Amino acid sequence: MNDTPQTPSGLPGLPPGATARIDGGRASIILDVTGLSPDEADAREGAARAAADAAGLEARIARTASRVARRLIAVASGKGGVGKSTVSANLAVALAKRGRPVGLVDADISGPSQPRLFGVEDATPDAADKRMFPVPTAAGVPIVSMGMLVPRAQAIAWRGPMLAGALSQLLDAHWGSADPLILDLPPGTGDVQLTMVQKHRPAGAVIVSTPQDLALIDARRAIDFFVKAGVPIIGLIENMAGYACPHCGEVSDPFGSGGAQADAERLGLPFLGRIPLSRDVRAASDAGTPPAAGNGSDALAFDGVAQAVDDWLRANGG
Repeated sequence: MNDTPQTPSGLPGLPPGATARIDGGRASIILDVTGLSPDEADAREGAARAAADAAGLEARIARTASRVARRLIAVASGKGGVGKSTVSANLAVALAKRGRPVGLVDADISGPSQPRLFGVEDATPDAADKRMFPVPTAAGVPIVSMGMLVPRAQAIAWRGPMLAGALSQLLDAHWGSADPLILDLPPGTGDVQLTMVQKHRPAGAVIVSTPQDLALIDARRAIDFFVKAGVPIIGLIENMAGYACPHCGEVSDPFGSGGAQADAERLGLPFLGRIPLSRDVRAASDAGTPPAAGNGSDALAFDGVAQAVDDWLRANGG
């Protein structure tokens, strides 16, 4: 009998992603399970064993997986209270409507709000291999959030290393084919932002501001942070831009008008669009039904922003 190791052109019945090396009566099988769920990986391993059994061979199987390269889109602001989480949620939903297999990471670890915005506050992520499975939502965007892992009213008062570890855990969930991931960042330029740019490297950043000067000052700090870190600025969004009276229809500008667009032009950055101040957006968000999932007037502004971000993604890798 020839005991010289051989690499056959293919062992009949091997599943996709498997290669076999025959050594006497043994088949050493390398099984690539990159991007598969644990159940899918187990099924492929079972098919590989069945192929070896059918050939009368003892099977030794090693699983391998490559880290899936996913584009991370950071949604950031220099200060709180500008509606960044609402914009993040609805941007993700609007991108999903355009056919993007998008996921959302609630990286505002100390103040997670995405479970409320998507109506999954009572959901608890499943886990396998010490990694979480994102929670599916009715809007078609899977999400992960620390808000699903701690009691709702419990404060999360962690220092830098714990925040960094939590962010890595959220990003390392079983995301499958999701790409891109929208990151709803905490306000400011602290530990979470530093960990993100140093370890996880976003493909680009979207900056959210209201039109008022105070918010724009802090938005410029956020822009400066990403520019110095070498992260491309996809553009600026002006949130809470104009309020239409539900009784008379007159539009007023309680936070001013056009400030973010003027700043974008002054800095040579793209302006992605305006999101009006709307009672319906507030009510839908509180109810866990992102307005971008519908077809009403409130969805149109988010659709326009998503179109601009989608165009940027296509111009930067498809």
